[in-house]
Amino acid sequence: MGKWGRIACVFLLGFAMAGNALAAEKKVELVFWHALGGGNIAFIDRMVADFNFTHPQIEVKAEYKGSYRDTLNAAILAHRQKKSPHMVHIFEVGTQMALDSGIFTPFAQGLDASALRDLEDYIQPVANYYTINGQFYSVPWNSSNPVLYYNKDIFRKAGLDPDNPPKTYGEVMKAAEQIVNSKAAVKGITWPLHSWFVEQWLSMQGALLANNENGRAGRATETFLNSPAMIRIATWWKELYDKGLYAYSGRPEDWDGANKLFVSGQTAMLITSTSDVAFHQAAAFENGYALGTGPLPVPDGMERNGVVVGGASIWMTGGRTSEEMEATRTFLLWLTNTENGVRWHKGTGYFPVRTSSCDVVKNQGWFEKNPAYTAAFEQLLSTRVNRASQGALLGPFPEIRTIVTDAIQQIISGKNVETALREADKRADKALMDYNRSVR
Repeated sequence: MGKWGRIACVFLLGFAMAGNALAAEKKVELVFWHALGGGNIAFIDRMVADFNFTHPQIEVKAEYKGSYRDTLNAAILAHRQKKSPHMVHIFEVGTQMALDSGIFTPFAQGLDASALRDLEDYIQPVANYYTINGQFYSVPWNSSNPVLYYNKDIFRKAGLDPDNPPKTYGEVMKAAEQIVNSKAAVKGITWPLHSWFVEQWLSMQGALLANNENGRAGRATETFLNSPAMIRIATWWKELYDKGLYAYSGRPEDWDGANKLFVSGQTAMLITSTSDVAFHQAAAFENGYALGTGPLPVPDGMERNGVVVGGASIWMTGGRTSEEMEATRTFLLWLTNTENGVRWHKGTGYFPVRTSSCDVVKNQGWFEKNPAYTAAFEQLLSTRVNRASQGALLGPFPEIRTIVTDAIQQIISGKNVETALREADKRADKALMDYNRSVR
């Protein structure tokens, strides 16, 4: 072979090697749909950009798809059109619907022994919600629970101990009466009129929302909306309202309205999500009052069972190549690893979902500098792991939430507690029956 022939061979060999290298370096492209709007969009985009930079073989594209309901519905529609994303952010009450859709695959399937051990780092009460039939189905991400926020300055003005918030229904009633009677605030307490709080108070009493062990031992076929535990919750709520101690914004599911009533000083106490801790810390500083937090109040004389994890998790769609599945698992484990759990908590107010992340923030002295975060952690870590705190699996859960909200609105408007709950129970059972028939 002549000189130019040898040069041509070297050139072709180099070209082939370069082509192989490019093929080997071809990115695995993933689409991630989420339901966190506002300032969270930029925060999530930054985290995704960091992942893409440190994992050059994978390219994740995050897309905000609207509300939780909108995101789940869009994913189901996209699957029918064969255009589904690789990951979908689904609220906790969409779990049964997500299972029934048939488009998702359990996260833990396909993980090696090391990664499976890594799952043990997720906080047990959180992982417990998303473990179905013994399988770790989806990855918890933005997790929360409700706590009591209170204005320490108003407590002092009313003659209450600013370092000892009420912990039971009776203590809340007594404190609210003292606040209103002393004119320290117009109302004693507020929280959004939302079924989520009812679900939490059921769990706190160790009570179930539905049969078949909250739908965990078998598909739920009836609800317990007129149980003694439900009657306790609704009766207390109504008494607070009737006595002029509970402030209602006038609209159901009005989270912003409840926040405004508290921040403006019209109420001394607020029950809302732990995800609002950062917001309320900033609001207290800007408005010049001292903020306190405490655990979710429980009925008098009852042992505290614990809360149901709120928020949402991330699900993997099935029918992907092995490379896509592996890349998806890599991203989700990275997104919720120890370091990013700390970053997520500090940047959003949602608590970390890993024990190791909790240990890091403790060792950093985070709680000493930010005491308002303490109540949420203590409440979560002390939660007993059982069917009540695991939360219910209900196909038409969003519809049932609306039914519960309607019943509470009727009750504070004057309807008899037991009558309203009995009617709600019938409506919810019919919704369950209709849904179950539709997925047979």
